[in-house]
Amino acid sequence: MPKQVAQRVVKALLSQAGVQLNGRQLWDIEIKDERLYGRLLRGGSIALGESFMDNWWDCPALDQFAYHIFSANLKDQGDSDLRTKLWLWLTRHFNMQSVRRAWQVGQQHYDVGNDLFQAMLDPTMTYSCGYWQSGEAGLNQAQLYKLDLVCRKLGLEQGMHLLDIGCGWGSLLIHAAQHYGVSGVGVTVSEQQVGLARHRCRGLPIDIRLQDYRQLDEKFDRVVSIGMVEHVGYRNYRAFMEVAQRCLTSRSGLFLLHTIGSLTSRTASDPWLDKYIFPNCMVPSIPHLTAAAEGLFVLQDFHNFGSAHYDMTAMAWWRRFDQAWPVLSDSGQYDKRFYRMWKFYLQMNAGVFRAGRDQVWQLVFSKEPLPNRYQSVR
Repeated sequence: MPKQVAQRVVKALLSQAGVQLNGRQLWDIEIKDERLYGRLLRGGSIALGESFMDNWWDCPALDQFAYHIFSANLKDQGDSDLRTKLWLWLTRHFNMQSVRRAWQVGQQHYDVGNDLFQAMLDPTMTYSCGYWQSGEAGLNQAQLYKLDLVCRKLGLEQGMHLLDIGCGWGSLLIHAAQHYGVSGVGVTVSEQQVGLARHRCRGLPIDIRLQDYRQLDEKFDRVVSIGMVEHVGYRNYRAFMEVAQRCLTSRSGLFLLHTIGSLTSRTASDPWLDKYIFPNCMVPSIPHLTAAAEGLFVLQDFHNFGSAHYDMTAMAWWRRFDQAWPVLSDSGQYDKRFYRMWKFYLQMNAGVFRAGRDQVWQLVFSKEPLPNRYQSVR
């Protein structure tokens, strides 16, 4: 396609979202390489991210750009390229989150460097959506609110034994042990997380393991999973629920699942996100989760955080990352392309949630019907 024609097509498409080429609004894009137009039309959403990483275009406020793009559903219109079609075909016909492939996200994303996450996250090292209770709450307070909310929803008491599937750097287990007197086990597929989490949990009755969730077969009073089911995949949701169910000791046992939620039932994630950030990830829908839990659990509580909480969390992460960048770049481990990749990831994510395309949910399940009604906590 001639460059002039491609330019007109891209310009017309972006104008539907109120985005201009080389305009003056914060969400307008600056063209740095004229080859961008053809690349976008050939490559869809993955080309949008890769061309930003290659500095072919820029934007004063990527989060606002993403908000406009996703509000106008332009991403859906542009995902018809051959690579995207092939990726969708693969996710529909193969288990992209098999036992063998489950370790890839740990190696590619969570093992990228503890120094990066220590700089970007709050002091609790919580890598999931915060719970912002007031306009004045900072990231650390929002994460403490969320951790305590989870503990209260689970009804944690002194002496209980807690399983955290996808424990990250141990933030919830540490909070639960220090404030509720519980012991616990956390599993993750990231070697870097295991090393730092064990260091952070010293002196507490917490066991951190490098282990796939499918290997779990022991008993706990409570089970929790925060921001991990997005790595499980729709072909494995039933197996995931079966693990949580068999690990609960009694009919009064509770399982809390915290997850990003999709308004539609997908079979794959965005191809750029899959390639560069979270390999084999997939955001679940309500039908995905409730069908997988049927016959295993009773849904006692559903809490929709909405979208604003994640928008605020992602932008807080971005500001901390950007502020820490001079130190991170001096380490020699991260280059300018990594900076642009991480910027695209965090700010585009914020825009997706601001547009309401994804939400954050907490579901509380009981192993069997409870003799007394579950008391919802907010």
